[in-house]
Amino acid sequence: MGLVALDFTAIDFETANSSGASACSVGLVKVRGGRVVDRAYWLIQPPAGHDEFLEWNIRIHGIHAADVYGAATWAQQLPDLVAFADGDAFVAHNAGFDMGVIRRACEVTGVDVPVAEYVCSLQVARKTYHLDSYRLPSAAMAAGFEDFEHHNAAADAEACAAIMVHAARRHGVDDVIALARACAIKVGRLGAVRAAA
Repeated sequence: MGLVALDFTAIDFETANSSGASACSVGLVKVRGGRVVDRAYWLIQPPAGHDEFLEWNIRIHGIHAADVYGAATWAQQLPDLVAFADGDAFVAHNAGFDMGVIRRACEVTGVDVPVAEYVCSLQVARKTYHLDSYRLPSAAMAAGFEDFEHHNAAADAEACAAIMVHAARRHGVDDVIALARACAIKVGRLGAVRAAA
């Protein structure tokens, strides 16, 4: 099966602290026809009041406050994030966290939440594999994607993409919405649904 229609953007955030508005890096991976065709990664300067880098978070992702000094703010980088996704459904591992980052960062910075559908690769993995753990490294290994730099947002986004492509083949579907349906999981919605004019 060629999976000609399997198009989506995988996304992963790392945060400076427990605040959803504290995104300090983002990784994006564009999938077209079941293949990775583009990747992006950049650092983000969290907004004031959400910009403390906690030791716990630094230990996880290795990003310090000095690393994001001069990086684009959430409001400055959001148009690039939206342009990269180009209307795709987002996919994230534990999507509630990553979509929560988008919602909270937009709320704190006073910008509109982008409108998009999203699917959680963690939920897909639970309905596709029989594993002791469904954490990203374990689920990615089940999909044949191993030895990546976990908690690097770009590497995590690529691992997430690999899970979705592998799962779609297993379920015999060719788009992420159909995959969600095959797994009996909800397709999430980000942003306000705009009323027809």
